[in-house]
Amino acid sequence: MKTPIQELLEWVRATLPMDLDTPRMIEQKIESMLEKEKEVIMDAYNSGQQIPPFEYAEQYYNKTFKTKEI
Repeated sequence: MKTPIQELLEWVRATLPMDLDTPRMIEQKIESMLEKEKEVIMDAYNSGQQIPPFEYAEQYYNKTFKTKEI
């Protein structure tokens, strides 16, 4: 499963010519947003937990959303 930000990054890489500055800037911004998106997903996971340990949130994110492509 891919997150919307991962899909957007994939689309930008496939669609825009990366030899221009603007597409590169877009790609860099999207990549920087991936870490923020990860935190949001982990916070949502933790909010749904009724008992600790909360460290499973990162394991959940990596298992569900982490891809080797991005």
